[in-house]
Amino acid sequence: MILTVEHVTCYRYNRPARALVQSHRLTPSTCAGQRVLEWVVTVTDGIAGGAFRDGAGDWIQGWTVPGPVSEVTVAVRGRVETSDQAGVLRGHRELTAPDCYLRSTAVTRADPALAALAAKADGIEQPLDRAHRLADLVAEAILYEPGATEAHTTAAEALKLGRGVCQDHAHALIAAARVAGLPARYVSGYLFTDAESADQEAAHAWAEVWVRGLGWVGFDPANRCCPDERYIRLGSGLDAQDAAPIRGIARGPGVERLEVQVAVQAVQQ
Repeated sequence: MILTVEHVTCYRYNRPARALVQSHRLTPSTCAGQRVLEWVVTVTDGIAGGAFRDGAGDWIQGWTVPGPVSEVTVAVRGRVETSDQAGVLRGHRELTAPDCYLRSTAVTRADPALAALAAKADGIEQPLDRAHRLADLVAEAILYEPGATEAHTTAAEALKLGRGVCQDHAHALIAAARVAGLPARYVSGYLFTDAESADQEAAHAWAEVWVRGLGWVGFDPANRCCPDERYIRLGSGLDAQDAAPIRGIARGPGVERLEVQVAVQAVQQ
């Protein structure tokens, strides 16, 4: 498939910020299954800073916006050619050892309920089969419901609530996989759904689980599938905050208001 992306993030401040500094993880991963045809990131009045590829293989770009500033727009527009890799991340160069992703964070820490959920996959010897079972268990335990949770909702809280969004599904699967001894990480990116729902409020997210002998394999419990040609992978981290496409800080006493719009469409080849 050839997918087009328009991702616009607008920051507004009730009192002008003295300056804004951001770190972007907004460039599609270099890996099998996706090839960038065109990709441009712009920042209103922004000055591009240093850029580098981190240990996880993600491209990080720094930006600075001199103040005073009351509104900043980060716009992403591009085209990516994709193909189905059955969820397996191939051709992605990184230096971070998989076992580093056995470490829990505040939002992926397993409570007794998450440990009990992970235990339901005990006895499945093949790691790939175990990972698939864990993804199914998470999908069954957490009903997809936009607005049911917040950005800082933990995996344990989402499981107790029984409702959530893709971020909660990813966090819960990561927590359960780590309990089962499988390294797991959070992945941010985009998903093409269909023509009627091309406009989305936010980018998509899923999880990757390390399967010895195979490598990183993606799982999207929210859609009960592995990533295929409808997905564009941006970057990864221990959790949503660690893998966020945009991270930054604004200097000043003002209150920030955020608006995000994402549109992913398929182009006829």
